[in-house]
Amino acid sequence: MKFPHFIYLLTLIPMLYSCSKESTQETEKTIDTPVVTDSLPAAAYFPPISRTNEWETVSFNALGWNENKVPSLLQFLEENNTDAFIILKNGRIVLEEYFGDFKMDDNHAWNSAGKNLTAMLTGIAQQEGFLKITDTTSTYLGDGWSSLTMEQEQKISIKNQLTMTTGLDYTVENNFCTDPECLQYLNEPNSKWYYHNAPYTLLDDVIANAVNSDFNTYFSEKIKEPIGMQGTFIKIGYNNVYFSTARSMSRFGILNLQEGVWDGEVILNDAVYFNDMINSSQELNQAYGYLYWLNGKDSFRLPNTEAEYTGSLIPNAPDDLYAALGKNDQKLYMVPSMDLVIVRMGGASDEELLGPSSFDNEIWGLLNEIIIQPTP
Repeated sequence: MKFPHFIYLLTLIPMLYSCSKESTQETEKTIDTPVVTDSLPAAAYFPPISRTNEWETVSFNALGWNENKVPSLLQFLEENNTDAFIILKNGRIVLEEYFGDFKMDDNHAWNSAGKNLTAMLTGIAQQEGFLKITDTTSTYLGDGWSSLTMEQEQKISIKNQLTMTTGLDYTVENNFCTDPECLQYLNEPNSKWYYHNAPYTLLDDVIANAVNSDFNTYFSEKIKEPIGMQGTFIKIGYNNVYFSTARSMSRFGILNLQEGVWDGEVILNDAVYFNDMINSSQELNQAYGYLYWLNGKDSFRLPNTEAEYTGSLIPNAPDDLYAALGKNDQKLYMVPSMDLVIVRMGGASDEELLGPSSFDNEIWGLLNEIIIQPTP
């Protein structure tokens, strides 16, 4: 099935690189970056929130990693339409590469990897008392936001939107469409898991109405500015897509590894919500939290199919990995046990899938040849 609005998005991406940079004026200055060469400090590192390029790095030698295998990784990335790639250890840059004409201060679409931003923002809105994820969606969108009866609408909660379990019909011609006529009844909430974009997109309106503020403004105030990100959500068709630099995506990865705290400043202090967000949120798809993809589970489901698959989502990756995964292989991997954040932005490696793809397992096969774990 083809989705014309996302195809439209893909045709606009090159234009939005320059457009976003000029409109936000949030590109970073070029200054020398210090390098940690002898050892890796135990404390987590947080890059300054000022608009500079200052960011500590750490050498492969200091980590005891196999730098000889890096060329094979870079060749693989280049051959698979990669624009930007970053590896962080304890917040410090180990590897940062840009390909073709793409530069450090260029903005790229996160696509569905941006769902993680919305998930964390939902938790912040809940901790501030603006909503509860157990509330009905109708509480914030009003009656008649769908084609369901009022009784059917009242059964759908914010948590259903976060977990892809609304029961809305995902077989409609365009399941990105958020118009009421596209939102039809198929199943009872919590009875089926399906990667349905429209209910997720409506979370933006739920949050905006709950906090009585523009969605971009609230996101900027609560997440973007406190951790020094740049970029913005841009409405394209039915989709609200985040554009930023690869380094800004890396900052969000650090925030996740630090469980919602940025250099002593608490961004998300609801530990229960954070834990639920990065763990199995329901039994229908063990590999899905609150809009987060989870590795190391016994089974998983994928977008665009009702099938269930046995085994781990990314067999080559650490079991505790959780991720933001977007169309055309936008990747934000976070591995708490290894203090790793890994970012990949670019075009589709091979398959134009909405989230997980074979690219995940291939890249982790190469990463495993580089990243050497210390002996306990």
